Amino acid sequence: MTIEQRRALDDRLRAAPQASGPTSVDQMRAGFARFMARFPVPSGVVRTATELGGRPAVLVEPLDGARSGTILYFHGGSFSLGSPETAMALTAHLVERTGVRAVSLDYRLAPEHPFPAGLDDCLAAYRDLLVQGIAPETILIAGDSAGGGLAVTTALAAKGDGLPLPAGIVAFSPGLDHTRTGDSMTTKEGIDPLFTREGMARTGQMYLDGQDPAQPLLAPAVLADLTGFPPILLQVGTNELLLDDSVRLADRARDAGVDVVLDVVADVPHVYPAFIGMLDEADDAVDRAALFISQRLRARGSKRAA
Repeated sequence: MTIEQRRALDDRLRAAPQASGPTSVDQMRAGFARFMARFPVPSGVVRTATELGGRPAVLVEPLDGARSGTILYFHGGSFSLGSPETAMALTAHLVERTGVRAVSLDYRLAPEHPFPAGLDDCLAAYRDLLVQGIAPETILIAGDSAGGGLAVTTALAAKGDGLPLPAGIVAFSPGLDHTRTGDSMTTKEGIDPLFTREGMARTGQMYLDGQDPAQPLLAPAVLADLTGFPPILLQVGTNELLLDDSVRLADRARDAGVDVVLDVVADVPHVYPAFIGMLDEADDAVDRAALFISQRLRARGSKRAA
């Protein structure tokens, strides 16, 4: 990555619509959708509308035919913005590079549907895959930002319900602590080109709707028991308010005896793997995520076959 790439991207993001400020939720959603539409979707996939767990979803499959496995994908957007389409570029790159199909869920959003509605939808989607007869060792849960947080908490909720856990979890810059107690919430203020503490407080209030954030499903980075979790890949940049969400979850995973890979990349922004073609590190990150997914699905599938 060159200094020029970093500076150009930082300037672009500072000029982008923010998930904060005095604008209405509808305006925030429209601005976010316009910004994310600039990310080109690779041509090697086909998209089909579907349904999972009673919610709309998009099935993303490689044109050349899919190998065994399913990526259950949750989009980002501060738990109040976004859709499968806003995360389609990153989702499609994972599908292209792994050869594994993905199902991207259109979960309910705050403030119309505060916690735990979106999480309930994600858990219902995972449960639906199991009911369809899809083996848990052939499922990997992934997501970015809020969706990365939901990838972790969906597995946590599944564990609490006694469901078998997936083969692995991939989370890009996940939101994992609604108590907002990470040091990076202060030290990265002004450095993060996308988020401010004030803006995150606004969207956080939408999602919480007055509920106590100090509970495992809202603050897994500081409160979750990760014992028995599958391997986790976390990718995060140093220029993020949410940096310490990933760092602290990785610490908890390690202490619980869970295999965890934490990629911390210097001077890159929130969900930096999405910026393929703009950051060299984005391509590298998606390659690493694709390798992690392929290895986890192959390893678990081999154990089942044995």
